[in-house]
Amino acid sequence: MPTPTLLQEVRRIGADAAPVDLRIVQGVIEEIAPAGGLAARADDEVVAAGGAWVGPGLWDHHTHMDQWSLARRRIDVSACASAAELVRTMAAAAGSGDRDRDPVLIGHGFRDGVWPDRAERALLDAAVPDRPAVAISHDLHTVWANGPALDLLARGLGRPLPEDGVLREADAFDATGQLSRVPEETLDGWIREAVRDAAQRGVVGVVDLEMGFGIEAWQRRMAAGADTLRVRSGIYPRDLERALRDGLRTGEAVEGTEGLLTVGPFKLVLDGSLGTRTAWVEDAYDADGTDHGLRALPAEEALALTRRAHDGGFVPALHAIGDRAVALALDIFEETGARGSIEHAQLVSEKDLPRFAELGVEASVQPEHAMDDRDVADRHWNGRTGRAFAFGSLVQAGARLRLGSDAPVAPLDPWISMAAAVTRERDRREAWHPEQRIPREIAWRASTDGRRSIGVGDTADLVLTAEDPLAVPASALRDMEVLGTIRAGAWTHRAL
Repeated sequence: MPTPTLLQEVRRIGADAAPVDLRIVQGVIEEIAPAGGLAARADDEVVAAGGAWVGPGLWDHHTHMDQWSLARRRIDVSACASAAELVRTMAAAAGSGDRDRDPVLIGHGFRDGVWPDRAERALLDAAVPDRPAVAISHDLHTVWANGPALDLLARGLGRPLPEDGVLREADAFDATGQLSRVPEETLDGWIREAVRDAAQRGVVGVVDLEMGFGIEAWQRRMAAGADTLRVRSGIYPRDLERALRDGLRTGEAVEGTEGLLTVGPFKLVLDGSLGTRTAWVEDAYDADGTDHGLRALPAEEALALTRRAHDGGFVPALHAIGDRAVALALDIFEETGARGSIEHAQLVSEKDLPRFAELGVEASVQPEHAMDDRDVADRHWNGRTGRAFAFGSLVQAGARLRLGSDAPVAPLDPWISMAAAVTRERDRREAWHPEQRIPREIAWRASTDGRRSIGVGDTADLVLTAEDPLAVPASALRDMEVLGTIRAGAWTHRAL
Protein backbone atom coordinates (compact mmCIF):
# COMPACT_ATOMS: atom_id res chain seq x y z
CA MET A 1 0.00 0.00 0.00
CA PRO A 2 1.18 3.58 -0.61
CA THR A 3 2.64 5.63 2.22
CA PRO A 4 0.04 7.63 4.19
CA THR A 5 0.03 11.21 2.94
CA LEU A 6 -0.88 14.45 4.67
CA LEU A 7 -1.64 17.24 2.21
CA GLN A 8 -1.35 20.55 4.03
CA GLU A 9 -3.14 23.72 2.95
CA VAL A 10 -5.09 22.61 -0.10
CA ARG A 11 -8.37 24.02 -1.41
CA ARG A 12 -11.07 21.71 -2.67
CA ILE A 13 -12.36 22.14 -6.21
CA GLY A 14 -16.14 22.35 -6.13
CA ALA A 15 -16.26 23.33 -2.45
CA ASP A 16 -15.59 26.57 -0.57
CA ALA A 17 -12.13 28.03 -1.03
CA ALA A 18 -11.08 27.72 2.63
CA PRO A 19 -7.72 25.91 2.92
CA VAL A 20 -7.82 22.46 4.51
CA ASP A 21 -5.52 19.64 5.48
CA LEU A 22 -6.28 16.24 4.01
CA ARG A 23 -4.98 12.85 5.11
CA ILE A 24 -4.87 9.83 2.78
CA VAL A 25 -4.51 6.34 4.28
CA GLN A 26 -4.62 3.05 2.37
CA GLY A 27 -5.82 4.76 -0.79
CA VAL A 28 -8.77 6.52 0.87
CA ILE A 29 -9.33 10.08 2.16
CA GLU A 30 -9.42 9.46 5.91
CA GLU A 31 -9.66 12.98 7.33
CA ILE A 32 -10.26 16.57 6.24
CA ALA A 33 -9.89 19.50 8.64
CA PRO A 34 -9.28 23.25 8.44
CA ALA A 35 -5.68 24.09 7.55
CA GLY A 36 -3.41 23.39 10.51
CA GLY A 37 -5.99 21.10 12.08
CA LEU A 38 -4.33 17.75 11.37
CA ALA A 39 -1.13 16.83 13.18
CA ALA A 40 1.38 14.77 11.24
CA ARG A 41 1.76 11.15 12.27
CA ALA A 42 5.06 9.32 12.37
CA ASP A 43 4.41 7.44 9.14
CA ASP A 44 2.87 10.35 7.18
CA GLU A 45 4.51 11.84 4.15
CA VAL A 46 3.82 15.53 4.72
CA VAL A 47 3.30 17.60 1.58
CA ALA A 48 3.02 21.38 1.90
CA ALA A 49 0.69 22.18 -1.02
CA GLY A 50 0.78 25.95 -0.63
CA GLY A 51 -2.86 26.52 -1.49
CA ALA A 52 -3.04 24.23 -4.50
CA TRP A 53 -6.48 23.13 -5.62
CA VAL A 54 -7.42 19.45 -5.25
CA GLY A 55 -10.32 17.56 -6.72
CA PRO A 56 -11.36 14.22 -8.19
CA GLY A 57 -8.94 12.82 -10.75
CA LEU A 58 -9.78 13.00 -14.44
CA TRP A 59 -11.07 10.28 -16.75
CA ASP A 60 -10.99 9.96 -20.52
CA HIS A 61 -14.10 7.94 -21.34
CA HIS A 62 -13.14 6.91 -24.89
CA THR A 63 -9.61 6.01 -25.93
CA HIS A 64 -7.75 3.56 -28.17
CA MET A 65 -4.56 3.19 -26.20
CA ASP A 66 -2.59 1.03 -28.65
CA GLN A 67 -3.38 3.37 -31.53
CA TRP A 68 -2.62 6.43 -29.41
CA SER A 69 0.77 5.03 -28.45
CA LEU A 70 1.55 4.11 -32.07
CA ALA A 71 0.34 7.42 -33.54
CA ARG A 72 2.69 9.36 -31.28
CA ARG A 73 5.58 7.78 -33.19
CA ARG A 74 4.28 8.13 -36.74
CA ILE A 75 4.68 10.93 -39.25
CA ASP A 76 2.28 13.73 -38.38
CA VAL A 77 0.30 14.62 -41.50
CA SER A 78 -2.60 16.29 -39.69
CA ALA A 79 -1.71 19.76 -40.98
CA CYS A 80 -1.61 18.73 -44.63
CA ALA A 81 -4.17 20.79 -46.55
CA SER A 82 -4.22 18.61 -49.67
CA ALA A 83 -3.28 15.21 -51.00
CA ALA A 84 -0.36 16.85 -52.82
CA GLU A 85 0.99 18.30 -49.57
CA LEU A 86 0.66 14.95 -47.83
CA VAL A 87 2.68 13.06 -50.44
CA ARG A 88 5.38 15.75 -50.29
CA THR A 89 5.52 15.26 -46.51
CA MET A 90 5.75 11.48 -46.89
CA ALA A 91 8.45 11.78 -49.58
CA ALA A 92 10.52 14.05 -47.35
CA ALA A 93 10.20 11.61 -44.46
CA ALA A 94 11.19 8.71 -46.71
CA GLY A 95 14.32 10.56 -47.75
CA SER A 96 15.33 11.76 -44.31
CA GLY A 97 17.06 8.53 -43.35
CA ASP A 98 15.79 8.51 -39.75
CA ARG A 99 12.93 6.15 -40.57
CA ASP A 100 14.93 3.53 -42.45
CA ARG A 101 14.43 1.16 -39.52
CA ASP A 102 10.65 1.09 -40.11
CA PRO A 103 9.56 -1.54 -42.65
CA VAL A 104 6.48 0.56 -43.52
CA LEU A 105 6.49 4.34 -43.71
CA ILE A 106 3.34 5.43 -41.83
CA GLY A 107 1.74 8.85 -41.66
CA HIS A 108 -1.11 9.57 -39.31
CA GLY A 109 -3.85 12.15 -38.96
CA PHE A 110 -4.87 13.37 -42.43
CA ARG A 111 -8.23 15.10 -42.86
CA ASP A 112 -9.35 15.04 -46.47
CA GLY A 113 -12.93 16.24 -46.00
CA VAL A 114 -12.13 19.73 -47.30
CA TRP A 115 -9.17 18.95 -49.56
CA PRO A 116 -9.19 20.40 -53.09
CA ASP A 117 -7.84 17.10 -54.46
CA ARG A 118 -8.29 13.41 -53.73
CA ALA A 119 -6.22 10.65 -52.22
CA GLU A 120 -5.06 8.37 -55.05
CA ARG A 121 -2.68 5.44 -55.06
CA ALA A 122 -0.75 6.89 -58.00
CA LEU A 123 0.18 10.01 -56.03
CA LEU A 124 1.64 8.01 -53.17
CA ASP A 125 3.33 5.60 -55.59
CA ALA A 126 5.12 8.49 -57.26
CA ALA A 127 6.18 10.05 -53.96
CA VAL A 128 7.41 6.83 -52.30
CA PRO A 129 7.97 4.27 -55.06
CA ASP A 130 10.40 1.84 -53.47
CA ARG A 131 8.99 0.96 -50.06
CA PRO A 132 5.58 0.37 -48.46
CA ALA A 133 3.97 3.65 -47.42
CA VAL A 134 0.56 4.40 -45.93
CA ALA A 135 -1.28 7.34 -44.45
CA ILE A 136 -3.98 6.76 -41.84
CA SER A 137 -6.80 9.26 -41.44
CA HIS A 138 -7.31 11.04 -38.13
CA ASP A 139 -10.48 9.03 -37.45
CA LEU A 140 -8.85 5.67 -38.34
CA HIS A 141 -11.64 4.97 -40.85
CA THR A 142 -9.45 5.44 -43.97
CA VAL A 143 -6.04 4.04 -44.92
CA TRP A 144 -4.31 5.35 -48.06
CA ALA A 145 -1.67 2.91 -49.34
CA ASN A 146 0.86 2.88 -52.13
CA GLY A 147 1.35 -0.22 -54.28
CA PRO A 148 4.01 -1.96 -52.16
CA ALA A 149 1.96 -1.37 -49.00
CA LEU A 150 -1.23 -2.58 -50.66
CA ASP A 151 0.48 -5.81 -51.69
CA LEU A 152 1.91 -6.28 -48.21
CA LEU A 153 -1.45 -5.70 -46.53
CA ALA A 154 -3.35 -7.96 -48.94
CA ARG A 155 -0.90 -10.81 -48.26
CA GLY A 156 -1.21 -10.31 -44.53
CA LEU A 157 -5.01 -10.27 -44.62
CA GLY A 158 -5.25 -13.07 -47.15
CA ARG A 159 -7.65 -11.24 -49.43
CA PRO A 160 -7.57 -8.65 -52.20
CA LEU A 161 -7.94 -4.99 -51.32
CA PRO A 162 -9.24 -2.07 -53.42
CA GLU A 163 -6.87 -1.41 -56.29
CA ASP A 164 -7.11 2.36 -55.85
CA GLY A 165 -5.25 1.99 -52.54
CA VAL A 166 -7.88 3.86 -50.51
CA LEU A 167 -9.26 1.53 -47.84
CA ARG A 168 -12.31 2.47 -45.83
CA GLU A 169 -14.15 1.15 -42.78
CA ALA A 170 -13.68 -2.64 -42.34
CA ASP A 171 -10.76 -2.75 -44.79
CA ALA A 172 -9.18 0.21 -43.02
CA PHE A 173 -9.66 -1.32 -39.57
CA ASP A 174 -8.13 -4.62 -40.70
CA ALA A 175 -5.22 -2.83 -42.35
CA THR A 176 -4.61 -0.75 -39.23
CA GLY A 177 -4.56 -3.97 -37.23
CA GLN A 178 -1.84 -5.32 -39.52
CA LEU A 179 0.16 -2.10 -39.24
CA SER A 180 -0.10 -2.19 -35.45
CA ARG A 181 1.70 -5.51 -35.14
CA VAL A 182 4.87 -4.60 -33.31
CA PRO A 183 6.61 -6.76 -30.69
CA GLU A 184 4.69 -6.89 -27.42
CA GLU A 185 7.59 -5.55 -25.39
CA THR A 186 7.96 -2.60 -27.77
CA LEU A 187 4.28 -1.65 -27.72
CA ASP A 188 4.08 -2.15 -23.96
CA GLY A 189 7.00 0.23 -23.52
CA TRP A 190 5.24 2.86 -25.62
CA ILE A 191 2.06 2.30 -23.59
CA ARG A 192 4.00 2.94 -20.37
CA GLU A 193 5.12 6.28 -21.77
CA ALA A 194 1.58 7.16 -22.85
CA VAL A 195 0.00 6.41 -19.47
CA ARG A 196 2.76 8.32 -17.69
CA ASP A 197 2.10 11.35 -19.90
CA ALA A 198 -1.64 11.05 -19.25
CA ALA A 199 -0.98 11.13 -15.51
CA GLN A 200 0.92 14.38 -15.99
CA ARG A 201 -2.37 15.89 -17.18
CA GLY A 202 -4.26 14.70 -14.10
CA VAL A 203 -5.71 11.53 -15.63
CA VAL A 204 -6.42 8.66 -13.24
CA GLY A 205 -8.42 6.41 -15.57
CA VAL A 206 -9.38 5.63 -19.16
CA VAL A 207 -11.98 3.59 -20.97
CA ASP A 208 -9.92 1.70 -23.53
CA LEU A 209 -11.89 0.67 -26.60
CA GLU A 210 -9.01 -0.81 -28.58
CA MET A 211 -10.18 -3.45 -31.06
CA GLY A 212 -8.19 -6.32 -29.58
CA PHE A 213 -8.83 -8.39 -26.47
CA GLY A 214 -7.44 -5.80 -24.10
CA ILE A 215 -7.99 -7.69 -20.85
CA GLU A 216 -4.96 -9.92 -21.38
CA ALA A 217 -2.81 -7.09 -22.71
CA TRP A 218 -3.50 -4.87 -19.70
CA GLN A 219 -2.92 -7.71 -17.25
CA ARG A 220 0.51 -8.14 -18.78
CA ARG A 221 1.24 -4.42 -18.86
CA MET A 222 0.16 -3.76 -15.31
CA ALA A 223 2.22 -6.68 -14.06
CA ALA A 224 5.21 -5.08 -15.82
CA GLY A 225 4.65 -1.69 -14.19
CA ALA A 226 2.22 0.17 -16.46
CA ASP A 227 -0.07 0.70 -13.49
CA THR A 228 -0.33 4.48 -13.54
CA LEU A 229 -3.99 4.50 -14.62
CA ARG A 230 -7.19 2.64 -13.94
CA VAL A 231 -8.39 0.98 -17.13
CA ARG A 232 -11.85 -0.21 -18.21
CA SER A 233 -11.15 -2.46 -21.17
CA GLY A 234 -13.94 -2.90 -23.73
CA ILE A 235 -15.08 -6.04 -25.53
CA TYR A 236 -15.93 -6.22 -29.25
CA PRO A 237 -18.27 -8.71 -30.97
CA ARG A 238 -15.46 -11.00 -32.12
CA ASP A 239 -14.48 -11.58 -28.48
CA LEU A 240 -17.98 -11.59 -26.96
CA GLU A 241 -18.44 -15.37 -26.78
CA ARG A 242 -15.00 -15.82 -25.29
CA ALA A 243 -15.75 -13.15 -22.69
CA LEU A 244 -19.07 -14.78 -21.83
CA ARG A 245 -17.42 -18.21 -21.47
CA ASP A 246 -14.85 -16.65 -19.14
CA GLY A 247 -17.65 -15.22 -17.01
CA LEU A 248 -16.63 -11.61 -17.56
CA ARG A 249 -19.11 -8.84 -16.83
CA THR A 250 -18.89 -5.06 -17.19
CA GLY A 251 -17.60 -3.47 -14.01
CA GLU A 252 -15.91 -6.52 -12.53
CA ALA A 253 -12.31 -6.22 -11.40
CA VAL A 254 -9.80 -8.41 -13.21
CA GLU A 255 -7.80 -10.77 -11.03
CA GLY A 256 -4.23 -9.84 -10.27
CA THR A 257 -4.49 -6.11 -11.00
CA GLU A 258 -5.38 -4.80 -7.51
CA GLY A 259 -8.62 -3.41 -8.87
CA LEU A 260 -6.95 -1.16 -11.43
CA LEU A 261 -8.25 -3.14 -14.41
CA THR A 262 -11.96 -3.72 -14.79
CA VAL A 263 -14.08 -5.17 -17.58
CA GLY A 264 -15.41 -2.38 -19.75
CA PRO A 265 -18.46 -2.11 -21.99
CA PHE A 266 -19.49 -4.12 -25.04
CA LYS A 267 -18.54 -1.96 -28.04
CA LEU A 268 -20.54 -2.24 -31.25
CA VAL A 269 -19.98 -0.05 -34.32
CA LEU A 270 -23.20 0.95 -36.12
CA ASP A 271 -21.86 3.33 -38.80
CA GLY A 272 -18.78 5.07 -40.15
CA SER A 273 -17.43 8.57 -39.54
CA LEU A 274 -17.92 12.16 -40.63
CA GLY A 275 -14.32 12.51 -41.79
CA THR A 276 -14.65 9.56 -44.16
CA ARG A 277 -18.23 10.61 -45.07
CA THR A 278 -19.52 7.20 -44.03
CA ALA A 279 -21.56 8.27 -41.00
CA TRP A 280 -25.10 6.99 -41.61
CA VAL A 281 -27.26 10.07 -42.12
CA GLU A 282 -30.82 10.94 -43.11
CA ASP A 283 -29.89 13.67 -45.61
CA ALA A 284 -27.62 12.46 -48.40
CA TYR A 285 -24.04 13.58 -48.88
CA ASP A 286 -24.38 13.80 -52.68
CA ALA A 287 -26.58 15.84 -54.99
CA ASP A 288 -28.18 12.66 -56.35
CA GLY A 289 -29.60 11.88 -52.92
CA THR A 290 -28.24 8.34 -52.89
CA ASP A 291 -25.21 8.49 -50.59
CA HIS A 292 -26.39 8.32 -46.99
CA GLY A 293 -23.17 6.91 -45.59
CA LEU A 294 -22.77 3.41 -44.25
CA ARG A 295 -24.74 1.23 -41.89
CA ALA A 296 -22.09 -1.10 -40.51
CA LEU A 297 -24.39 -4.11 -40.06
CA PRO A 298 -28.10 -4.94 -40.39
CA ALA A 299 -30.37 -3.66 -37.65
CA GLU A 300 -31.47 -7.18 -36.74
CA GLU A 301 -27.88 -8.30 -36.23
CA ALA A 302 -27.03 -5.22 -34.18
CA LEU A 303 -30.07 -5.85 -31.99
CA ALA A 304 -29.23 -9.53 -31.51
CA LEU A 305 -25.61 -8.81 -30.59
CA THR A 306 -26.56 -6.12 -28.12
CA ARG A 307 -29.22 -8.32 -26.53
CA ARG A 308 -26.73 -11.19 -26.21
CA ALA A 309 -24.18 -8.92 -24.54
CA HIS A 310 -26.75 -7.28 -22.26
CA ASP A 311 -28.19 -10.62 -21.16
CA GLY A 312 -24.65 -11.76 -20.37
CA GLY A 313 -23.91 -8.82 -18.08
CA PHE A 314 -22.28 -6.36 -20.46
CA VAL A 315 -23.19 -2.68 -20.67
CA PRO A 316 -23.48 -1.70 -24.36
CA ALA A 317 -21.48 1.18 -25.85
CA LEU A 318 -22.86 1.74 -29.36
CA HIS A 319 -20.81 3.74 -31.85
CA ALA A 320 -23.24 6.00 -33.70
CA ILE A 321 -22.19 9.22 -35.45
CA GLY A 322 -24.86 9.99 -38.04
CA ASP A 323 -28.47 10.77 -37.11
CA ARG A 324 -29.79 7.53 -38.62
CA ALA A 325 -27.26 5.53 -36.62
CA VAL A 326 -28.11 7.41 -33.42
CA ALA A 327 -31.81 6.66 -33.96
CA LEU A 328 -31.00 2.97 -34.49
CA ALA A 329 -28.88 2.90 -31.32
CA LEU A 330 -31.70 4.41 -29.29
CA ASP A 331 -34.14 1.91 -30.79
CA ILE A 332 -31.83 -0.92 -29.73
CA PHE A 333 -31.62 0.40 -26.18
CA GLU A 334 -35.40 0.72 -26.05
CA GLU A 335 -35.93 -2.79 -27.42
CA THR A 336 -33.44 -4.49 -25.10
CA GLY A 337 -34.07 -2.41 -21.99
CA ALA A 338 -30.31 -2.02 -21.61
CA ARG A 339 -28.67 1.05 -20.11
CA GLY A 340 -25.41 2.13 -21.67
CA SER A 341 -23.90 4.78 -23.89
CA ILE A 342 -23.95 6.06 -27.42
CA GLU A 343 -20.37 6.77 -28.42
CA HIS A 344 -19.90 10.02 -30.41
CA ALA A 345 -23.54 11.03 -31.14
CA GLN A 346 -22.23 13.68 -33.51
CA LEU A 347 -25.48 14.33 -35.41
CA VAL A 348 -28.76 13.88 -33.57
CA SER A 349 -32.29 14.39 -34.81
CA GLU A 350 -34.26 16.84 -32.69
CA LYS A 351 -36.90 14.20 -31.97
CA ASP A 352 -34.23 11.87 -30.59
CA LEU A 353 -32.68 14.33 -28.14
CA PRO A 354 -35.12 13.60 -25.26
CA ARG A 355 -34.83 9.84 -25.78
CA PHE A 356 -31.37 9.79 -24.17
CA ALA A 357 -32.77 10.78 -20.78
CA GLU A 358 -35.98 8.78 -21.24
CA LEU A 359 -34.02 5.58 -21.87
CA GLY A 360 -31.20 6.29 -19.40
CA VAL A 361 -28.61 6.33 -22.21
CA GLU A 362 -25.44 8.37 -21.73
CA ALA A 363 -23.93 10.46 -24.51
CA SER A 364 -20.20 9.68 -24.58
CA VAL A 365 -18.89 12.59 -26.66
CA GLN A 366 -15.55 14.01 -27.72
CA PRO A 367 -15.81 17.83 -27.78
CA GLU A 368 -12.48 18.47 -29.50
CA HIS A 369 -13.87 16.67 -32.56
CA ALA A 370 -16.24 19.61 -33.00
CA MET A 371 -13.24 21.92 -33.30
CA ASP A 372 -11.37 19.56 -35.63
CA ASP A 373 -14.38 18.80 -37.85
CA ARG A 374 -16.27 22.08 -37.99
CA ASP A 375 -15.20 22.81 -41.57
CA VAL A 376 -15.95 19.26 -42.71
CA ALA A 377 -19.37 19.45 -41.04
CA ASP A 378 -20.11 22.83 -42.59
CA ARG A 379 -19.44 21.33 -46.00
CA HIS A 380 -20.94 17.87 -45.74
CA TRP A 381 -23.66 18.49 -43.14
CA ASN A 382 -24.56 21.93 -44.43
CA GLY A 383 -27.85 23.13 -42.97
CA ARG A 384 -27.73 20.59 -40.15
CA THR A 385 -24.80 21.80 -38.05
CA GLY A 386 -27.10 23.36 -35.47
CA ARG A 387 -27.69 19.81 -34.26
CA ALA A 388 -24.14 18.58 -34.88
CA PHE A 389 -22.00 17.99 -31.80
CA ALA A 390 -25.10 19.25 -29.98
CA PHE A 391 -23.79 19.02 -26.44
CA GLY A 392 -25.88 21.92 -25.18
CA SER A 393 -29.08 20.49 -26.64
CA LEU A 394 -28.33 17.09 -25.12
CA VAL A 395 -27.83 18.64 -21.69
CA GLN A 396 -31.00 20.69 -22.00
CA ALA A 397 -32.87 17.50 -22.91
CA GLY A 398 -31.65 15.86 -19.71
CA ALA A 399 -28.95 13.60 -21.14
CA ARG A 400 -25.94 12.70 -19.03
CA LEU A 401 -22.65 13.41 -20.80
CA ARG A 402 -19.29 11.72 -20.48
CA LEU A 403 -16.32 13.39 -22.14
CA GLY A 404 -13.41 11.74 -23.90
CA SER A 405 -10.87 12.18 -26.66
CA ASP A 406 -11.13 9.09 -28.88
CA ALA A 407 -7.31 9.25 -28.80
CA PRO A 408 -5.54 9.22 -31.21
CA VAL A 409 -8.30 11.15 -33.00
CA ALA A 410 -7.75 13.94 -30.45
CA PRO A 411 -5.08 14.21 -27.75
CA LEU A 412 -5.60 12.25 -24.53
CA ASP A 413 -6.06 15.35 -22.40
CA PRO A 414 -9.36 16.00 -20.59
CA TRP A 415 -8.53 19.69 -20.20
CA ILE A 416 -8.71 20.02 -23.98
CA SER A 417 -12.06 18.24 -24.03
CA MET A 418 -13.44 20.47 -21.29
CA ALA A 419 -12.23 23.64 -23.02
CA ALA A 420 -13.84 22.64 -26.31
CA ALA A 421 -17.13 21.77 -24.61
CA VAL A 422 -17.29 25.00 -22.63
CA THR A 423 -16.05 27.46 -25.28
CA ARG A 424 -16.76 25.86 -28.71
CA GLU A 425 -13.72 27.76 -29.98
CA ARG A 426 -10.05 27.23 -30.79
CA ASP A 427 -7.24 28.80 -32.80
CA ARG A 428 -8.67 32.31 -32.32
CA ARG A 429 -11.63 31.50 -34.54
CA GLU A 430 -15.07 32.62 -33.51
CA ALA A 431 -17.09 30.13 -31.52
CA TRP A 432 -18.81 27.50 -33.65
CA HIS A 433 -22.47 27.24 -32.72
CA PRO A 434 -21.95 28.83 -29.30
CA GLU A 435 -25.52 27.86 -28.37
CA GLN A 436 -24.17 24.33 -27.98
CA ARG A 437 -21.75 25.26 -25.21
CA ILE A 438 -22.27 23.46 -21.91
CA PRO A 439 -21.82 24.81 -18.37
CA ARG A 440 -18.39 24.39 -16.90
CA GLU A 441 -19.55 22.28 -13.97
CA ILE A 442 -21.23 19.78 -16.30
CA ALA A 443 -18.03 19.49 -18.33
CA TRP A 444 -16.10 18.99 -15.09
CA ARG A 445 -18.38 16.21 -13.83
CA ALA A 446 -18.33 14.59 -17.27
CA SER A 447 -14.53 14.45 -17.02
CA THR A 448 -14.26 13.16 -13.44
CA ASP A 449 -16.49 10.09 -13.72
CA GLY A 450 -19.40 12.04 -12.28
CA ARG A 451 -17.69 13.49 -9.20
CA ARG A 452 -17.93 17.19 -8.33
CA SER A 453 -15.67 17.43 -5.30
CA ILE A 454 -14.01 15.18 -2.73
CA GLY A 455 -14.83 14.15 0.82
CA VAL A 456 -13.95 11.79 3.64
CA GLY A 457 -14.28 8.16 2.59
CA ASP A 458 -13.65 8.83 -1.08
CA THR A 459 -11.10 6.82 -3.02
CA ALA A 460 -7.99 8.97 -3.26
CA ASP A 461 -7.96 9.38 -7.04
CA LEU A 462 -7.04 13.06 -7.15
CA VAL A 463 -5.70 15.88 -9.28
CA LEU A 464 -3.93 18.93 -7.88
CA THR A 465 -3.91 22.12 -9.93
CA ALA A 466 -2.37 25.57 -9.63
CA GLU A 467 -5.74 27.26 -10.17
CA ASP A 468 -9.40 26.46 -9.66
CA PRO A 469 -10.63 24.94 -12.94
CA LEU A 470 -14.19 25.98 -12.10
CA ALA A 471 -13.17 29.65 -11.82
CA VAL A 472 -10.37 30.39 -14.31
CA PRO A 473 -11.24 31.93 -17.70
CA ALA A 474 -12.59 29.12 -19.87
CA SER A 475 -9.85 29.71 -22.44
CA ALA A 476 -7.27 28.84 -19.77
CA LEU A 477 -8.55 25.29 -19.35
CA ARG A 478 -6.52 23.97 -22.30
CA ASP A 479 -3.27 24.85 -20.54
CA MET A 480 -4.25 24.04 -16.97
CA GLU A 481 -1.14 23.56 -14.81
CA VAL A 482 -1.28 20.18 -13.08
CA LEU A 483 0.81 20.02 -9.93
CA GLY A 484 0.13 16.43 -9.03
CA THR A 485 -1.90 13.31 -9.70
CA ILE A 486 -2.72 10.64 -7.13
CA ARG A 487 -4.21 7.26 -7.99
CA ALA A 488 -5.47 5.14 -5.08
CA GLY A 489 -3.31 7.17 -2.72
CA ALA A 490 -0.09 6.80 -4.74
CA TRP A 491 1.56 9.66 -6.61
CA THR A 492 1.61 9.06 -10.37
CA HIS A 493 2.77 12.59 -11.15
CA ARG A 494 4.22 15.14 -8.78
CA ALA A 495 5.46 18.67 -9.37
CA LEU A 496 5.04 19.99 -5.80
